[in-house]
Amino acid sequence: MFKRFVLLAALSLATPAFSQAPEYSELPPLEDTAPQYETVNVVLETALGPITVALETERAPITAANFLRYVDEGRFDGTVFYRSMPTNWGEQPNGLIQGGTQWDPERILPGIAHEPTTLTGLSHTRGALSMAMNEPGTANGDFSIMLGDQTGLDAKPNADDPVWQHGYAVFGYVTEGMDVVEAIFNSPRDPEKGEGWMKGQMLAEPVVVTSAHRAEVDE
Repeated sequence: MFKRFVLLAALSLATPAFSQAPEYSELPPLEDTAPQYETVNVVLETALGPITVALETERAPITAANFLRYVDEGRFDGTVFYRSMPTNWGEQPNGLIQGGTQWDPERILPGIAHEPTTLTGLSHTRGALSMAMNEPGTANGDFSIMLGDQTGLDAKPNADDPVWQHGYAVFGYVTEGMDVVEAIFNSPRDPEKGEGWMKGQMLAEPVVVTSAHRAEVDE
């Protein structure tokens, strides 16, 4: 919150009319002028507990609308969190969990346009939701949740690698249930599951998303 301080100046002039400084009182603090953006809350009901996320429907409208379509059409119901990727930097534990449709042809929708963090103003901080993809335009029904700050996944227009020029698309943040996210992250991994650099990051027993739905709105 922005804070405003009033400096009380004591004026001392030679003329009798201004021989005594006027009295000042501290002005009331300014209201918080940080911009408020529209969001939609969604609850992911998992086998380890619920995770509530606020989707950035105003700042990342394409990506958030895509996620909401998967929610509203029941495409996430019965999917799993299947990956836990630890990292060795930042405050520990750190890394991400990944879940979603896993390219199931019965569930996935066409890929969506990429919304880089340089456009949305969002960032891969703790609790951020980010779309999984191979390259811009291929993101569909798989997503990650950050355990801690992973701002290296943000877009970097000056990077040599085109992948990191675009970065990954953040489209929401966890508002409740980070303890559940951490429980999924800490679930046992199978050292033999996964391919390439993801080997050893797959959960031995994926955590089921029993349902995904919009949060009830308080009247």
